[in-house]
Amino acid sequence: MPDWVVVGRAGRPHGVAGAFVVEGASDAPERFAVGAALFVGGRPVTVTESKVSGGRRVIAVEPPVPRGSELVVPRESLPEPEPDAYYAFQLVGLAVEEEESGRALGRVAEVVPAPANDVLELDSGLSLPLVEACVREVDLEAGRIVVSPGFADPL
Repeated sequence: MPDWVVVGRAGRPHGVAGAFVVEGASDAPERFAVGAALFVGGRPVTVTESKVSGGRRVIAVEPPVPRGSELVVPRESLPEPEPDAYYAFQLVGLAVEEEESGRALGRVAEVVPAPANDVLELDSGLSLPLVEACVREVDLEAGRIVVSPGFADPL
């Protein structure tokens, strides 16, 4: 059974021919190219239409899928990230600590896309911006993220 990565969600309908807006669409446009294979509920679907409308990805797939369906791909189909880069899903579960003090802030529960930048939601209830001023180091091998002091109130 493959390990799946969410690349979007079937959003509101677009037009009358079965196309829909992809919510939380992957930054990799090739994921939504005509002919690309995606999976919904473990079943393959094929992209039959793809465009950008109003700055949002719009696709149609065959067979059609219900609104709200997660669009996924097998994790092994993803290309290796560039050096010093990572996928958002790789951050989930990492321990977060403050630079200098080493104070533990929690573990990443979710990476939430936001208009300006992604946000690290921690299991402790903290929300930290995924920006260079805050996130000083991501060490996937050590399983930790180091953040600058001042972004989290004392726990």
